[in-house]
Amino acid sequence: MNTKGPISQFVKEHYKHFNAATLVDAAAAYEQQLEQGNKMMITLAGAMSTAELGKSLAEMIRQDKVQIITCTGANLEEDIMNLVAHSHYRRVPDYRDFTPQQEWDLLEQGLNRVTDTCIPEEEAFRRLQKHIYKIWKTAEESGERFLPHEYMYKMLLSGVLEQYYEIDPKDSWMLAAAEKNLPIVVPGWEDSTMGNIFASYCLKGELNPSTMKSGIEYMTWLADWYTENTKENGIGFFQIGGGIAGDFPICVVPMLYQDMERTDTPFWSYFCQISDSTTSYGSYSGAVPNEKITWGKLDINTPKFIVESDATIVAPLIFAYILGW
Repeated sequence: MNTKGPISQFVKEHYKHFNAATLVDAAAAYEQQLEQGNKMMITLAGAMSTAELGKSLAEMIRQDKVQIITCTGANLEEDIMNLVAHSHYRRVPDYRDFTPQQEWDLLEQGLNRVTDTCIPEEEAFRRLQKHIYKIWKTAEESGERFLPHEYMYKMLLSGVLEQYYEIDPKDSWMLAAAEKNLPIVVPGWEDSTMGNIFASYCLKGELNPSTMKSGIEYMTWLADWYTENTKENGIGFFQIGGGIAGDFPICVVPMLYQDMERTDTPFWSYFCQISDSTTSYGSYSGAVPNEKITWGKLDINTPKFIVESDATIVAPLIFAYILGW
C-alpha cells in the first residue's frame, strides 16, 4: 500500500463518524478491491466535469485506479470544454440572488449557467462543434460508425484542440482517458450539447443518425466487456450522483443473469454511491444500496456504502485517499 500523504492522514484522523466515517470506509474498501485484483467502474452524473473533477480523476486514470467510466453526455463534453475555454468561464457565487432579468442577461452574453459557473457558448460549444463535425462527417463519408466517446477520443488525439488549451492538460480526465483508450460508456448521449448539435445536422440533412452508434450498442458492448473482465475477478461500482449514469451500467448484471439466462454472471463486487438525494417518489438517485439486491444487481455480501453528501466535496477526498495524497 502506498504511503499516505497529508490529505489522507487528515481524513483518517478527523473523519470518524457519520458521513465522514463512511467516506473513509468506502475509500479503504475501494483500495481493497484493487488490491484483490478487481477492477472498478466510476459513474459520473451531475456536472462533475464542470466542477473540475479532472484534477483528481485524471490521475486516478493514469495510475490505473479506475478501469472503466460511465458518464452522461454532458460530463463527456464539459471536461473538454474546460480544457479549451477555461479562461472564458465566469463564476457567479451570488447566483441565488439573481433575478430572471439577470439570467436573461447571461443568455444574451452567451453564458449558460450551471449553478455558480457559466459556460461560454462561443468559446466552448462552438469551438468544439467545428472540429467534431469534421470528424463525424469524415466517418460518414467513409461508411464508418463509432460510439460518442470514440469520436471525442479521435478529436483529442488528433491534436486539433491543442491550440486552445487553457489549463494544464494533466487536469483533463478525458485527455487522460483518451491517451489510455479507457473504456467509456455514455448512455443517453443525445441529451447533451454535442448530442443536440448532432441532431441539428441530421435535421438539416447533413448527417445521418446511424453515423452515431446507439445506447443499445453501448449496452451490448458493456455486456461483453463485463463478461470478459469477470472471468477471474470482480468489478466494483463507484457511483457519483444518480440517474442514467448509474442506472444504465449497473443493469448489465441483471440483464446478463435474467434476460440472457447466464446465471453464472457475478454481481458487482463493491458498491459506493455519493448522493444527497432522498428516497421519495421512486427516486433512483436516492435508493439505498439494499434496494439493488431486489433487482439482481448486488449480492447480500457485496460491500455497500452510501455517502449522503455533496459529490464535489466527497469525490476528490476519496480519490485523494486512494492516490495517497
